[in-house]
Amino acid sequence: MTDHKIKRFSTYRIAEHWVHMAIFIVLVVTGLSQKFHSLDVSMWLIFHLGGIDYVRLIHRYAGMVFLVITALHIIAGIVCVAAKKWPPSMVINKKDFSDAIHNIRYYLGVETQPAACDRYSYKQKFEYWGVLIGSVIMIFSGLILWFPVFVTRLLPGEIIPASKVLHTNQGFLMFLIIALWHIYNSIFSPEIFPIDKSIFTGSISRDRMLREHPVELARMEGRPIAMIDAMHDK
Repeated sequence: MTDHKIKRFSTYRIAEHWVHMAIFIVLVVTGLSQKFHSLDVSMWLIFHLGGIDYVRLIHRYAGMVFLVITALHIIAGIVCVAAKKWPPSMVINKKDFSDAIHNIRYYLGVETQPAACDRYSYKQKFEYWGVLIGSVIMIFSGLILWFPVFVTRLLPGEIIPASKVLHTNQGFLMFLIIALWHIYNSIFSPEIFPIDKSIFTGSISRDRMLREHPVELARMEGRPIAMIDAMHDK
């Protein structure tokens, strides 16, 4: 049987993802409407949200929620790896770069099959760290803009305009990463269209595990990776 479901994400991770998604949407709507305030759609949003002061207030408090859930995510990851001895499966290693090169060769027709990935592929890792580092940058630059008087007592005043440029441009970059990369991979990619249901269930099919995470599947089933590769070829 190859169509049964394999659990990959806990209920906590599913809930965490939904909370992040909801807060991200609020931050994008309230943040980009300020950045592109001269656009008609921005003016419409600002008006219907109660004016610019309310938009800024919503953005700041949503940012505080974002800070808390991001901090909890980082702390949980550190605790699980350090205390519970979970494998650091999201850490980028040499194999990820080898897999990336292997897949370029595969797309060019040089290799006969794609790279055999473990729990997370190199694409997932690169996206994850890009978003996580971007989130930390957004949090610190946002706090600087929220409390400029306090910050300038400790640091040079030039950090305020620098933080404004960094915050707005990094926010727009994260929006593009999520909109063009993550949403495509989660909804429009031919392999999972019309949607990746793991966001709801936390599980994926064994067939998908065989295609996307054969190394992890081999470890779970106690089989040599060569046997898994042979099944993939069929």
